[in-house]
Amino acid sequence: MGNKRLRVPSAELRQILADNIRAYRKSKDISQERFAEMCSLHRTYVGSLERGERNATLSTLEILAAALGTDVPKLLTRKAFEDGD
Repeated sequence: MGNKRLRVPSAELRQILADNIRAYRKSKDISQERFAEMCSLHRTYVGSLERGERNATLSTLEILAAALGTDVPKLLTRKAFEDGD
């Protein structure tokens, strides 16, 4: 049991989340710093999410979605923003 590896989401899913966070944030003309403040998160963490470098917990996804006026499934759907949200 000593060789357990952490499970991480695929790079593709992290990129979908990253693209959607950035698209929704920019559509609302919110700076990355202001968005981080709205979510009570550090700006560098938000930046790393938008670059697809970090994983987000379910509770963080809920906070991000609420701040962007959308829901968690849309944040995890490819090109959800372009689909008319």
